[in-house]
Amino acid sequence: MANLTEIGANEAKTLLDSGDAVLVDCREQQEWDNLHIPGAKLVPLSSFDPAQLPDYTGKTLVLQCQSGARSGRLGLWLVQNGYERIANLKDGIKGWAEAGFPTE
Repeated sequence: MANLTEIGANEAKTLLDSGDAVLVDCREQQEWDNLHIPGAKLVPLSSFDPAQLPDYTGKTLVLQCQSGARSGRLGLWLVQNGYERIANLKDGIKGWAEAGFPTE
C-alpha cells in the first residue's frame, strides 16, 4: 500500500518548479480568495469529490491547506483509497509563505 509523503515548502517548491507535481488547495473558497499559492487548483475539502482532482499522471499530487492538517486528512483518505504519489505540504500555505515563496 502506498503511503502519504509529508514534505516541506522547499521540497514542494522544487517539485512544482520542475513540473513534477500538481498542487491542490483543499481549503474553502473564502480562504482561497484571501490568499493562495499561484498555480494551485482549489478543491474544497467540505465538498470533496475525487472527480475534481486534476490529472496528475506521472507526477506527485501535493495537497495543501492552511497548516497541513486538513490536507493531511485528505491525503490519508486518498492513499487508503488506492491513490498513489500523494504528498502533504506539512506546514500548509503558512509554511510556504514563511519560506518566502509567492502567494496571491
